Amino acid sequence: QVQLVESGGGLVQPGGSLKLSCAASGRIFSTASVGWYRQAPGKQRDLVAGITSSGSINYADSVKGRFTISRVNAKNTVYLQMNTLKPEDTAVYYCNVRHIGVNYWGKGTLVTVSS
Repeated sequence: QVQLVESGGGLVQPGGSLKLSCAASGRIFSTASVGWYRQAPGKQRDLVAGITSSGSINYADSVKGRFTISRVNAKNTVYLQMNTLKPEDTAVYYCNVRHIGVNYWGKGTLVTVSS
C-alpha cells in the first residue's frame, strides 16, 4: 500500500509563489508516474502536471510557463513549484502516483490565491 502526504499549501496573494511537496511511502515510487491534480469548488479534478519514471513531463496549458514539476526518487518525493499564481489557481491540489494501472491519491492540500 502506498501512502501519500502533501504539504505546502496555503494562502498567497496573486503573483506570489508556493511549492508543494508530496512524500510517498513504499518502494514503487521510482518506477511510477507521478503528478499533481487540482479540484476547484464545483469542478472536476484535472491534471496540472505529470512526470513519468523516465522523466517525461507534461503540463496543463493553463499552468505552462508558471508551474514546474520535479521528482527526487531518492526521497520518494514529487514537487510542484508554482509561480505567478492567479486567483483561478485556487483549488485543492492532490498528489497522484500511478503504478501498473493502479492510482494512489493523497488527501490534498488547499491552495488559495487571494488578495
